[in-house]
Amino acid sequence: MRNDSRLSRMLHVLIHMDRHEHSATSDMIAKMLNTNPVVVRRTMAGLRERGYVSSEKGHGGGWTLVRPLSEITLLDVYNALGEPHLFAIGPADDQPQCLVERAVNSALADAMQEAEALLLRRLGSVTLKQIADEFEAKLEARSAAAYSCAS
Repeated sequence: MRNDSRLSRMLHVLIHMDRHEHSATSDMIAKMLNTNPVVVRRTMAGLRERGYVSSEKGHGGGWTLVRPLSEITLLDVYNALGEPHLFAIGPADDQPQCLVERAVNSALADAMQEAEALLLRRLGSVTLKQIADEFEAKLEARSAAAYSCAS
């Protein structure tokens, strides 16, 4: 099964949007993500509906971030994307009458529910500003190291 990278990709886009003064067109975002502008518009629509971005059509139009990164959590973006599956593993349903399969599926379901609850709590506790700040700190450290003098 292929990974669903929409969450990671949209977090990337939103942080870039915050760093730029002008709106970003679907074409610009598509080039950054190596995808099609139609895919960008479809994916960004959920973010627009939730009030995180706005869009303007026509010349000079594009996507604009309308909420500060400090007010957007990873969970907010996850929810805006339609709550994609968090895990690729799941129960088997080959032998629904088999008691062993039922027991296995029950144990897996319990473990998956616990893991999903933990992950969703963590996503809700991290803002995009925290990620952007981490990026800035790494960028500053890299710049300082590039210009430091060897003794």
